[in-house]
Amino acid sequence: MVLRFVTSGESHGKGLIGIVEQMPAGVEIGEKDINRELQRRQKGYGRGGRMKIESDRVEIFSGIRNGYSLGSPIAYLIRNQDFENWQEIMAAGECKRHEEKIINRPRPGHADLAGAMKYNQVDMRNILERASARETAARVAAGAMFKKLLESFNIRVYSQVRSIGPVQVKTWQVNEQNWQVLMERVDKSPLHSVDAEKAPLMMEAIDQARVKGESLGGSFEVGVIGVPPGLGNHISWESRLDSQISALLMSIPAIKAVEIGEGIANSAEPGSRVHDEIFYTESEGLYRESNRAGGIEGGISNGEMVWARAYMKPIPTLYKPLTSVNTKLWQEEKADIERSDITAVPAAAIVGESMLAFAIARAFLDKFSGDSLDEIRKSYEEYQAYLKRVWKWGKI
Repeated sequence: MVLRFVTSGESHGKGLIGIVEQMPAGVEIGEKDINRELQRRQKGYGRGGRMKIESDRVEIFSGIRNGYSLGSPIAYLIRNQDFENWQEIMAAGECKRHEEKIINRPRPGHADLAGAMKYNQVDMRNILERASARETAARVAAGAMFKKLLESFNIRVYSQVRSIGPVQVKTWQVNEQNWQVLMERVDKSPLHSVDAEKAPLMMEAIDQARVKGESLGGSFEVGVIGVPPGLGNHISWESRLDSQISALLMSIPAIKAVEIGEGIANSAEPGSRVHDEIFYTESEGLYRESNRAGGIEGGISNGEMVWARAYMKPIPTLYKPLTSVNTKLWQEEKADIERSDITAVPAAAIVGESMLAFAIARAFLDKFSGDSLDEIRKSYEEYQAYLKRVWKWGKI
């Protein structure tokens, strides 16, 4: 069995439910840790009215006792406060006001039409309620647990926004010494960015998009510090660490492209300017002076920081909607409008942290399996000693 999680729930339903399986016993996890991450996801300049209604908090039902994981499945709930306004529309039984919120003018760029065709749904609300990015709150709750597992081994996750709309911002080259300062700065920023000088330009772009009834995409970087060499595998396509990370980041709503390390820039350079050279001294052991590969070679972590970038398309809901088709009348009309953000790139970066934390935590447990944290720690310490003794690995 491998570490896994599953979520359930609709955007305007009673709430979001998640279950995490195969979390080892002994990991310190508290509701406050999860709620802190949920609050981070709700922030960000450009968020819509929904975030003014919700104040996400987790309720843990099982799998954690006295602040520590038990090794059994962890079940949790995040209630949707907005359900109070939707209970007669989203009821599991007879919906008294079902017809008030029927969707039959699909939004270009959303799952509305494709999902309705796949599942044979006349009312496309049956698709959009689950396709909504509201589901990512449950992912962030799970991500908080994966982060706590990784922190037990001094492995830390970070993120920073790189662009919103046309505005490109400065980012930090992150390392073991500055990641904590970076996280403090981005969490204080309404744009999840360290570039205070460009913040007014980003806000102006968001404000202009709001006036025009537009939406904006952007990009963010996520990384993990302290990843040991040897996570992932080269022997099969599904076990390669970079393929797992790419798939998880691409699973975030509206993410349309992912690169590992300097993947895009590297494609235009000769090999001598791309590959990270390997050096050795007695005092430092094996080391590298660059990390353009993003900490992964041949599908396996190489001991450098693992990092990736994700690119988010503009949100499909526009307040000046695009042309669509009314599938009840079969005539061209403007697409339906749902309450939405202008941009959600800062929030997506937090979701990206959770997805990357899951990828690393799953690969870590695959390498250092055990039922309890103490058992895993013993295996990990033996591996560290082996790396130092045989491979002169200095990052221990």
